[in-house]
Amino acid sequence: MSAPGRFLGGVAALIEDDAGRVLLMRRAAGRDYAPGVWECVTGRLQQGEGFETALHREVHEETGLTVTPTALIGTSHFHRGAPSVHTELIGVIYRCRAAAPDALRLSAEHDTARWTGTEAGLALAAGSHPAEAWLRRLLLRHHHGPDGTGFEFG
Repeated sequence: MSAPGRFLGGVAALIEDDAGRVLLMRRAAGRDYAPGVWECVTGRLQQGEGFETALHREVHEETGLTVTPTALIGTSHFHRGAPSVHTELIGVIYRCRAAAPDALRLSAEHDTARWTGTEAGLALAAGSHPAEAWLRRLLLRHHHGPDGTGFEFG
């Protein structure tokens, strides 16, 4: 029998405004992973923290926004960098609605942000970095979900 694995928990938030556009942000040049790559809000859970608590914390830290989760878009499994027990993440991806999109305030993690439709978002994430491929899949899943909304919350 093999030893139990180790992984980090993560969250992603695809945040929509009232027009149905999603918030994408470009990682600042000084970031240790994927500098200059476009993404949605992402982050790791702190020890003892639940997924939805982490979702609200990460969204607020990175954008200053308050959101309401409206659906689960899916889950993800990836390595943040070279595959190892220290980089493996299991994530939950949420669709969220921003209470006041104009209140957007970026943290130092990102240098710019855009509210965008699916096609424009796919163009932003057109590079070859694995994080861009992940964002493209996420945008398409968001746009072409089973009923257009993902898995609804009860």
